[in-house]
Amino acid sequence: MIETVPVCADDQPFLFHLFSTTRFDEISSWGFDQKMAEQFLRMQWEAQTQSYQFQFPAMDHRIILADNKNVGRIIVEMTSHVLHLVDISLLPALRNQGIGTRMLQELQREAVQQKKTLSLSVLVSNPAKRLYDRLGFSVVSQDEVYVRMEWRG
Repeated sequence: MIETVPVCADDQPFLFHLFSTTRFDEISSWGFDQKMAEQFLRMQWEAQTQSYQFQFPAMDHRIILADNKNVGRIIVEMTSHVLHLVDISLLPALRNQGIGTRMLQELQREAVQQKKTLSLSVLVSNPAKRLYDRLGFSVVSQDEVYVRMEWRG
């Protein structure tokens, strides 16, 4: 069973661990020792957390649970016209098992019910872009780093 629950203070260790798994491939080739890598990741995680709080003050930050176990997070900001997917992350062992697809399809249903556009930005190199394409998102703009996509029910 897949469900979501609001993030609480006790979730911070899990959220840091999850963040670290999303950056592991990126920093593993940099030659950091374990302590240095963790310090770097913690600094990046804190910066991202503060940035999201500043950029998306009305965000809904939730833990994704599978069979009552933490497996990921999803952050959505709702405005009067748009549902914006700020971030969705899953633990590596649970990727490519349909959990992300299910979360996105739920957001699509919510967007239809609320008559809103569903938007997101994804790194050009992120393999998740294929999922967004498959689910009917369209490219709205792109630069060297990010692709901005929208889905309109």
